Amino acid sequence: MAGHSKWANIKRRKGAVDAKRGKIFTKIIKEIMVAARLGGGDINGNPRLRSAVLAAKDENMPKENIERAIKKGTGDLDGVSYEEIIYEGYGPGGVAMMVECMTDNRVRTVADVRHFFSKSGGNLGESNCVSWMFDRKGSIVIDSSTISEDSLMEIAIEAGAEDVVAEDNTFQVLTASDDFAAVCETLNAKGVKHVEAGITMIPKNVVAVADEKVASQLMKLIENLEDNDDVQKVHANFDIPDAIMEAIS
Repeated sequence: MAGHSKWANIKRRKGAVDAKRGKIFTKIIKEIMVAARLGGGDINGNPRLRSAVLAAKDENMPKENIERAIKKGTGDLDGVSYEEIIYEGYGPGGVAMMVECMTDNRVRTVADVRHFFSKSGGNLGESNCVSWMFDRKGSIVIDSSTISEDSLMEIAIEAGAEDVVAEDNTFQVLTASDDFAAVCETLNAKGVKHVEAGITMIPKNVVAVADEKVASQLMKLIENLEDNDDVQKVHANFDIPDAIMEAIS
């Protein structure tokens, strides 16, 4: 579990997820539309939609944008139909990677993803080639300066969380994916504010990347993928020592 938390901290330091607000909104709107299409527009009866709306609110997305995306997903308004695809493969250093995409053009998306992998020295694999190395979980990251571990553990477990993991200057609350939104809302209601929250893939084991060149290639691959409009999320099972991160920053 600590491996994922470390990876989350790496992403925050590198700024790979600090895209322009418009790009963030686009990715969230796609998720809302697909969630509504698959599970209906009732937030209370659709855990995935509830999580997507929570993410939208975290980014201060206007209410009308959220409602419009839900209506497009349910077919009440005309909109583009997006297809969900997960690409799996290995990045530099043998790091297992899962790339979640939503696209209206599968040919374009796979070409872009394959290009990024090849350019970095990695390669795409077959479906399910690395998914067995990950568990799908809800992740809520809390600044450890705002609450003690014991207090957070008590609140989180009572709310339905599975575990609380301490890492660097944060606590990571882990939940079953269907329980994520409810746990997050309970924490917020009790005054426990998060710095990051969402559904993610937790690696069962991590690969240590201690080579500066490999680490640089790996971070560049992730940044290229996350900057692509069709890519929603990138998951990977690696750990880079702080000294190496400082060297490539």
